[in-house]
Amino acid sequence: MYLAEDFRHGRDVAVKVLHPELASALGTDRFLREIRLAARLNHPHILPLFDSGEAEGFLFYVMPFVDGESLRDRLNRERQLTLEDALGIGRAVAGALDYAHRQKIVHRDIKPENIMLHEGEAMVMDFGIGKALTAAGADTITQTGIVVGTPAYVSPEQAAGEVEIDGRSDQYSLACMLYEMLSGERPFTGPTAQSVLNKRFTEPVPTLSAVIDGVPEEIDRALSKALAKDPAARFATSSEFARTLVPPAVTTPVSTPVPEGAQAVKSIGVLPFTNMSADPENEYFTDGMAEEIINALSKIQSLGVASRTSAFAFKGKTEDIREIGKKLEVAAVLEGSVRRMGNKIRVTAQLINVANGYQLWSERYDREIEDVFAIQDEIAQNIVKALRVVLSDAEKKAIEKVATDNVQAYDYYLRGRKFFHQNRRTSIEFARQMFTRAIEVDPNYALAHSGIADCCSILYMYFDARESNLKQADSASRKALHLDPDLAEAHSARGLAFSLSKQYDKATEEFETAMKLDPKLYEAPYFYGRACLAQGKSFEAAPLFEKAANLRPEDYQAPTFLASAFAGQGRIHEASKASHRAVRAIEKWLDINPDDARALNIGATIWSNLGETERALDWAKRSLVIDPEDPQLLYNVACVYAIEGMKEDAITCLERAIDKGYGHRDWIEHDSDLNSLRSDRRFQALLERM
Repeated sequence: MYLAEDFRHGRDVAVKVLHPELASALGTDRFLREIRLAARLNHPHILPLFDSGEAEGFLFYVMPFVDGESLRDRLNRERQLTLEDALGIGRAVAGALDYAHRQKIVHRDIKPENIMLHEGEAMVMDFGIGKALTAAGADTITQTGIVVGTPAYVSPEQAAGEVEIDGRSDQYSLACMLYEMLSGERPFTGPTAQSVLNKRFTEPVPTLSAVIDGVPEEIDRALSKALAKDPAARFATSSEFARTLVPPAVTTPVSTPVPEGAQAVKSIGVLPFTNMSADPENEYFTDGMAEEIINALSKIQSLGVASRTSAFAFKGKTEDIREIGKKLEVAAVLEGSVRRMGNKIRVTAQLINVANGYQLWSERYDREIEDVFAIQDEIAQNIVKALRVVLSDAEKKAIEKVATDNVQAYDYYLRGRKFFHQNRRTSIEFARQMFTRAIEVDPNYALAHSGIADCCSILYMYFDARESNLKQADSASRKALHLDPDLAEAHSARGLAFSLSKQYDKATEEFETAMKLDPKLYEAPYFYGRACLAQGKSFEAAPLFEKAANLRPEDYQAPTFLASAFAGQGRIHEASKASHRAVRAIEKWLDINPDDARALNIGATIWSNLGETERALDWAKRSLVIDPEDPQLLYNVACVYAIEGMKEDAITCLERAIDKGYGHRDWIEHDSDLNSLRSDRRFQALLERM
């Protein structure tokens, strides 16, 4: 592999060149045909192929240059990974494989060398290479250094020379890789490649629990199933395998009593709809439908609607619907399911009274997929009738409004929203790709333009402070407003873009407009408050964060920044109250999402400000174990170290955050958590670099 520069696009790339003997055996046409199929893959956990070709008898293909390490490098360094890290990598790879398998592409050479770790994310590379080599009749182990079906990871059916294999072969290889990540050992070892392959056919795989202690029973069972010699005994799909790769979490239910007469209160929680389709990937569509209904109902001022974050915390849970309603503190809960069958769609929905568990309304819709917008509108209208909510003319128009009438564009938009909510760099970048596809199909889709603007702003703030991101945030938000001047989300996106380019007066105008158009839009007061704090305006920021926190009672970010605003005013008692409110919300969130690095990270800063040094450092360390390359996490850990007086560690962490792409200079200048560093020359030099 070679590091090269793509002059046309001004970027570094990795070029892989095949050995001449192998190139001759393959033939140019066959190689390019297989690579062309793999180049169509578009998934956040698949390293894409930029180009391929032949030059002077050499076959090559071009990939992005990834500034990270392979999983093999990490295993060589650490030997064993934590349960959370190993399962996180396993889920990411399984998701990528499931997507590829549904495109009829099998990798055939899943191994640690083909998994890149970048920005804390796992990415699979070399799709299509194994198929090309197998089609050419290459040996299982070539003499050129390119391996097709490495003995330590190859499935029995592939080792037996079967050409027609399916995705369950990759599943077996992934299970071997997980086995090694967790135990530090491969399932089968031997002095020669042939002896390893022989064991695959003649010996049972030792269970993980027989090799190491402390393996959860469900993980042990899942690996044993995926490592079955007979493909039919494995999971039917990699998606099914992925769903088992979740660390067991101990949750402490918190029951909130419903007040007397709560059934008369007009409030609702909309749970994520169940995906009943044969294709598990349709989950983005079912989640998106529920989110769209939440957004529509949130336009009604007299109706309390549990936020997406709160409602979706119960995704996949089997709790009684009345208990869920009590925890969400709502009087009614909407649940439903979606089944897509070609161009047909079946949606079922039922509204449950939390007080007594009885149905208030239910319906089944069997329609064409193009009717999805009408279905969502009918569900919202029926909820309004069932709860006896009186709508104003403006509210009627708001819930009837359709952002696009193009189902394909809407489909891309929902895919983008799913990844946007994951709040990781690769997910945000993939969300931007999906929003871009949506506007390619429907150039007048204002919400998709707004989504692109938000993606670019978030990337600029936390991950990639290049001017190009800021410029695209500006142009996309301007386009969104041009298409729909009354879209609150567009004004909020425009305000965020203005604030990041330090045009604070214009940002203020946009945020104020967004809050007037949609008083329930959380992002407007939240990012408005962030813009005020970035200018050192803590008195203006505090009421904005209070408003945002009240819009999402379960949210921990707004009260965290509210505490910072109070601290900036010298209101220590109020800052402590806001901090305790934030940390209670974080602990509740971590009960359901124990591996949320951002929640742990923000919680670490709060504990430090509250004087809980030991807990603060523990949470900071746990957050970086989950995601050690995230610039925002590194920045927050630097804040913890600064508060604790660990100046050298703080500045080192801050340097890493900036090196990884953190670019919010104004924030660093005014963040009170960094006050202990301001007289340090290294800190001043960091500011000059930005």
